[in-house]
Amino acid sequence: MLGKKLVTAQKRGETRALCLGLGMVACSMMMYFFIGITIVPFYTKSVWTTETVCKVLKVSIKDKVFCPKSEGSEDEEIFPYPCLQVWVNLTTSGQEVMLYQTEDTLERNPKCSYVPDKLENSKEVKARIETIASNFKKYQTFPCYYDPGGTQTNVILSRLYPLKGLLFAFLWPTLMLTGGCLIIVLVKISQYVSVLSAWQ
Repeated sequence: MLGKKLVTAQKRGETRALCLGLGMVACSMMMYFFIGITIVPFYTKSVWTTETVCKVLKVSIKDKVFCPKSEGSEDEEIFPYPCLQVWVNLTTSGQEVMLYQTEDTLERNPKCSYVPDKLENSKEVKARIETIASNFKKYQTFPCYYDPGGTQTNVILSRLYPLKGLLFAFLWPTLMLTGGCLIIVLVKISQYVSVLSAWQ
């Protein structure tokens, strides 16, 4: 009687462990799919892939411009902000090009190097842009990214999704997939050992 209870408990434990392993594998696959349709396209579409050194030539703050309305946004999301323009010297070619914060900055407003997030306090936006401008004047040389193919003549300060960020995004689903597969393998080994010992 006690032996039957132990076998039943063991089977229940194996079933739960197997469900856990399969669930972890399914969740990791969903995470892979989510990363594949969100982050990977942004990484592959970016043409600013080569890192170089940029030297600041000119930093200026123009009159206020309006943040362009993005698709699906409301009219209230359009707000004015000072337009920061940073011109740099590209060391690889010696060209004078405009610097943008990220790929998204160029899409949102190609006239400005920096596009702030929507803030209710306009003084805070102005102070932030002035701080960024002073930092560019202080640090004249810094790493930046350019398009080696020449389709884009401008440069960006940082990529939205660099290679390290992409690998880090794939790290967690990989660990979950490995753990799930390991649990399934251990359950199968346990079942095989149980059947082997019962046969003997």
